[in-house]
Amino acid sequence: MPFVDSPVTVTVPATSANLGPGFDSLGVALARHDTVTARLGGHGVRVRVSGEGAGELPPDERHLVASAMLATFAQLGHQPDGLELSCQNEIPQARGMGSSSAAIVAGVLLARQLVADGPARLDQAAVIRLAAGIEGHPDNVAPCVLGGFTIAWTPAAEAGPGGARALRITDAHGIGPVIFVPGQRAYTAAARAVLPAAVPLADAAFNAARTALLIRALTGAPELLLEATEDRLHQGYRAAAMPETAKLVAALRERGAAAVVSGAGPSVLVLAPDGPDLAQEVLSACPDGWWAAAVAVDGHGAQVAAG
Repeated sequence: MPFVDSPVTVTVPATSANLGPGFDSLGVALARHDTVTARLGGHGVRVRVSGEGAGELPPDERHLVASAMLATFAQLGHQPDGLELSCQNEIPQARGMGSSSAAIVAGVLLARQLVADGPARLDQAAVIRLAAGIEGHPDNVAPCVLGGFTIAWTPAAEAGPGGARALRITDAHGIGPVIFVPGQRAYTAAARAVLPAAVPLADAAFNAARTALLIRALTGAPELLLEATEDRLHQGYRAAAMPETAKLVAALRERGAAAVVSGAGPSVLVLAPDGPDLAQEVLSACPDGWWAAAVAVDGHGAQVAAG
């Protein structure tokens, strides 16, 4: 039989991408998780969801974890007759915290583990390429798989996200993220639609310098974080579509906090040097209708447990 009999559980972290100037390249895993258990049996696809998205997400093969599993089974050349999923979700949906990437990574890893020789045929690099190909870009996928702060890119010779590569910034330390999450949702496709097809050369050069500076800030120079998180490529263009997000980012930065739009928004991420006093000061800026929390960096990435 090509499949294993026992159920498989995967725990995947929330993520925040872009981190200011690192558009479509930088990301961080956050210690807020979705946990999905999959078992084979019966006929068709059945999905149960508790927590975030309960009563809203589809209960069948349209669910993103399920569709990612089916795509991975197809890649491995085996399709089961029936599939049952149980999802316990902590990651807010459509808030710029990587809920889609978490679902896709969970699906790829679950399917890989349920095929007897799947782990041998899909290594970690292949998981990132397959998940990024499904997602459309790799900057949330990479930290979800690898944990910590990550850099993702696509080699010039390999067009499209299916050629994605990624690495973890292993010496990043001393950063305590704070996340601000609004009640309303936003969707990545709409947020990307407002971006221009081309930007001024001066803005591209500005972001290249800030991205390089941000890597240094994350690896032992936190005093550079405020300047290193400046951006001219995407946040300004998205401001009109999410004015409350833009207002909060500006207010936090005026207070000296390295605030950025989390992913495509509307959540806001602050990259703060470790320390409870600064975290409390940042949290006090939370506006009405939002919730905020200090969230640790997830240093492990996706975790798989069989049986």
